[in-house]
Amino acid sequence: MSEQFLCVMAGFDDQTEKHLEELQKELYQREFVGIHTKNIPLHITLGIFDVSEEKMISTLVKMVSSNTESFDVTFNHIGIFGGSEVLFIAPDINRELLKLKENFGESYDWTPHVTMLIDEPAEIFKAAQVLSSSFTKFKGRVEKLYLYEFWPSRYILAESMLNR
Repeated sequence: MSEQFLCVMAGFDDQTEKHLEELQKELYQREFVGIHTKNIPLHITLGIFDVSEEKMISTLVKMVSSNTESFDVTFNHIGIFGGSEVLFIAPDINRELLKLKENFGESYDWTPHVTMLIDEPAEIFKAAQVLSSSFTKFKGRVEKLYLYEFWPSRYILAESMLNR
């Protein structure tokens, strides 16, 4: 795969997005900057694809969103991975989330998560202390699918899922 790639992402309702943004904003207010992509919706990555597949993946995103009901998730923990360079908030895996993921590739060895910060390990450990002091379990709602191209980031489309 080239340095540029497509990314399908699960997005949230406004209330969930706002709550996640407030948690991330607390890190920014404590001067944690990170190197993660900013100015895109907070999300759970569902699949990575070659840019040559844009038309096919756009069609797939539209089809999946039009046939999938929005659903609740419970964010119950924070974590660190990626050589201690990624701080994230993660939901419990449920049937709906796994089914959604499997539209865009296997769920084996997949950790659904919302990245809060990417930085050097020392900064991640400090930021984890800050995040853990304000984080409590909360319910969220997956309602959208996004398609972006990366580096640099380029918005392609957003599709709302069915409301129940």
